Amino acid sequence: MGIFDISVETDRRERVLLSLYAGKVLLVVNSATNCIFTPQYKALQALYEKYHDKGFEILDFPCSQFLNQAPGTIEEINAFCADHYDTTFPRFEKINVNGPDESILYTYLKTKKHGFFGTRIKWNFTKFLLDRQGNVIRRYPPNEKPERIGRDIEKLLGEAR
Repeated sequence: MGIFDISVETDRRERVLLSLYAGKVLLVVNSATNCIFTPQYKALQALYEKYHDKGFEILDFPCSQFLNQAPGTIEEINAFCADHYDTTFPRFEKINVNGPDESILYTYLKTKKHGFFGTRIKWNFTKFLLDRQGNVIRRYPPNEKPERIGRDIEKLLGEAR
């Protein structure tokens, strides 16, 4: 099974296959609206605006596993992100990224790229960069600023489609 065989639930509660994003460079992030790293939404949006037309997507998965830092419904999370950070990249239903109820997406991502502490996601705003073929290229810790990921995105966008 590859990344494009995995289905996820959109913020409109519809199941979609990630094959919808085949051929795109992806940045998958578990986010939270009440976290020390929440201001990263601004830099994520800047990356999205800069590279989206070249084949880049950000897939945002709110996660409340870390001190309940993504409280509220997906509608409330969407409103917060729009009001405070003007985000326009795709957001999905809240998920778990660790433990017995973790999303199969995160099970897959974590087996492909381990972090400093092994496979476990340490905190919100852990980021995974995938190439156009769905290969997990890099895992970034929560404190890695999105603006520092731009060069890696550019390299992947420059590869042959």
